[in-house]
Amino acid sequence: MTEERGDGGGTEFERVMETLRARIADGTYAVGSQLPPQRELAEELGVSRDTVQRVVREMNSEGWIKSRQGSGTRVVKSPIHLEAPPKEAPRVRAALGPFIARAFAQPVVRLDVFTLTSESLDTHIRLQAESIRLGMVRPDRIELRMLLPSESLELPYPRAKEPEDGAEPQEPGQLERLHGQLQERLRAITRRHTMSLRAALRDLQGEGLVPSVRVEIRHVPLAPAFKLYLRPGAEALFGPYEIVRRAVLLDDGTELDATDVLGLGATLTRHVNDEGDADSPGSVFMESMQAWFDSCWRLLAEAP
Repeated sequence: MTEERGDGGGTEFERVMETLRARIADGTYAVGSQLPPQRELAEELGVSRDTVQRVVREMNSEGWIKSRQGSGTRVVKSPIHLEAPPKEAPRVRAALGPFIARAFAQPVVRLDVFTLTSESLDTHIRLQAESIRLGMVRPDRIELRMLLPSESLELPYPRAKEPEDGAEPQEPGQLERLHGQLQERLRAITRRHTMSLRAALRDLQGEGLVPSVRVEIRHVPLAPAFKLYLRPGAEALFGPYEIVRRAVLLDDGTELDATDVLGLGATLTRHVNDEGDADSPGSVFMESMQAWFDSCWRLLAEAP
C-alpha cells in the first residue's frame, strides 16, 4: 500500500496523526467532544479520507478516541501526561504539559529525559516552540539531554501475540518476522519524533528566537520500564509504562494483535526538590534519579 507523501518528507498519515494529537493536547478537542467528520478532516488537512480513517483506527487503538458506527468519533481520554493534574490528588498524579511549560518559563531551559520513544516529548516541545514564536515565553538557552534505548537492543515489547491453542499453525518463522516488524515500527516512531523535536528546537535558534540551543541524544542498552523527566535541581516526573494488549497498525494497513506498552496511560508522579530539607522525600528522590541519569549518561551511553 502506497502512502501519500507530504512536503516535509514524512507521510501524510504521520502529519494528520500529529495534528490531531496536538489538538487534543491543547484542548481544541476536549474530552467528551466529537471529532469533526472524517470527510471534513480530510478536506481541511488536504489528504484522502482513507488516510484519515487509518489515523482514526490508530488513535482508537491507543485509547485517545472511541469510534462507533453511526455515532461518530468522540475523545474519550486525555492521556495523563497531557491533562491537567487532578485537583483531588495534585501531589500524586501529574501532567507532562505543565511540567514542560514550567521548564520553558525559565531563562535557562534544562531537561533530562529517559523514555522509550520521544513521542510525548515531541508534542509538548512543539507546543512550546509555538509559544516562543508568539512571544509568550522567551528563554535565553535550551539544554536537552535524552536517553533512548539502543537501536540494536531487542526490546521485550511490542511483541506479536502467540497463537492460541487450536489455532491454525503458522508458517515457519512467521512469528519472528512479525516481532521484527513491530520492533522496526517502534524504532521508526522513535527516529521520527527525535528528528522532529531536534528540528523544532534548532529552528528556534536558526530564527534568532533562542540564542543558544543544545540537544544531545544518547542510547543505552536498557529496555525502559518507566519514563523519567527531570528538571535538574527542581522537579521530576516519573511513571511506569502500562502493559496492554492492543491492535497495532502496521505500515501496510494490517492490524496485528500484540502485547505493547502505552506511555499515554502511564501514571506520572511529581517529585519536587525541597531546597530547605535535603532529607525530604522529594529531595531524596530527585537526588537519586539525577544520579542514576547522570551515571547512565556517562557510563552506559553509546556514541550518538
